[in-house]
Amino acid sequence: MPTPEEVLATLGHSLPQAPKPVAAYIPSRQAGNLLYISGQIPVRDGQLIHKGSVPSQVSIELAQQCALQCTLNGLAVAKAALGELTRVRNVIRVGAFVCSEPGFTEQPKVANACSELLVKVFGESGKHARAAVGSIALPLGAPVEIEFLFEVE
Repeated sequence: MPTPEEVLATLGHSLPQAPKPVAAYIPSRQAGNLLYISGQIPVRDGQLIHKGSVPSQVSIELAQQCALQCTLNGLAVAKAALGELTRVRNVIRVGAFVCSEPGFTEQPKVANACSELLVKVFGESGKHARAAVGSIALPLGAPVEIEFLFEVE
């Protein structure tokens, strides 16, 4: 059975270095067999890949790319905390926040980029509960922020 990293590679992705917090919090906290991952914004190589609100400043397609980067960042934080992603047993919950303009109601389309990747990486164990919420603003002007809850061994 391929590792999560091997699955990511077949999909054309690799894990970045785990992003550093941008304020007074820690990237993750384990409590028993639950691993909480702080909200991840779409940072790649230390820079936001897109900035602004959806859909006039950032299209749905670009917001989906942001959600994908948030997911890779979240998995990188999980790997840094656990040593190996093979220790993830289930994805329990995902909270997706989308910087939305008034009247925009397609937050689930943006969040699907995250959900679909998690199912590809973890199979049935990647299916999860989810909230996809519109927000007036997100940290550093990010269009998307995603938090994760994993069950781990």
